[in-house]
Amino acid sequence: MLPYKTISDAEAALNRTLTFAETLWFNYSANKSDYFLYSHNILFLFLIFSLAPLPVVLFDLVRSSNFDRFKIQPKVKLSPSEMFACYKTVMKLFFLVVGPLQLVSYPSIKFIGIGTGLPLPSIWEMLMQLTVYFLVEDYTNYWIHRWLHCKWGYEKVHKVHHEYNAPIGFAAPYAHWAEILILGIPSFLGPAIVPGHMITFWLWIALRQIEAIETHSGYDLPWTPTKYIPFYGGC
Repeated sequence: MLPYKTISDAEAALNRTLTFAETLWFNYSANKSDYFLYSHNILFLFLIFSLAPLPVVLFDLVRSSNFDRFKIQPKVKLSPSEMFACYKTVMKLFFLVVGPLQLVSYPSIKFIGIGTGLPLPSIWEMLMQLTVYFLVEDYTNYWIHRWLHCKWGYEKVHKVHHEYNAPIGFAAPYAHWAEILILGIPSFLGPAIVPGHMITFWLWIALRQIEAIETHSGYDLPWTPTKYIPFYGGC
């Protein structure tokens, strides 16, 4: 919740006129608690898990030769009922694990210093922070993923994620509940090291999930942004 009652109060405190983005943020967030703003992540994740995989799911259903040439395992085809079963399981995990985890993790977000106030970060600042977040997540996720592929980690936890040998976008968060908790650590480390604004945190969570869906899509599309990141290797 912002400590200003009016835009004039905010401008007086900052000693300048609010930008257009800051005005929008003030009008939306001024009377909302920080906890409520943080909880927006639940809505964002639900929409991303539900909508982001749909384009490549459509590719799988249509099976046009224009897109089949980019499919990594072109001989494998999942039925609509199999895809929907995957989505239902993911939504079950979302409501039983991911959503509640978001709700109870707010004190840690507050502790590391994720803010909701003014001024808003510049585009450059957000890009630098997001770069750090992706680098930290990529490094720590790699080592945790390797551990999950050891005998105990795979048999007890990670094999659930590999039930879909030919992955689809919906299967990106398809995993054992313990794996969801464990792999939440790399996503949290970057913001813990370089805390930013809540908007940056929202954007980070959204981009990280979209990236995971893209790497599990089963397609190697030429226009995906990750192809232009030199060090990027996917999942």
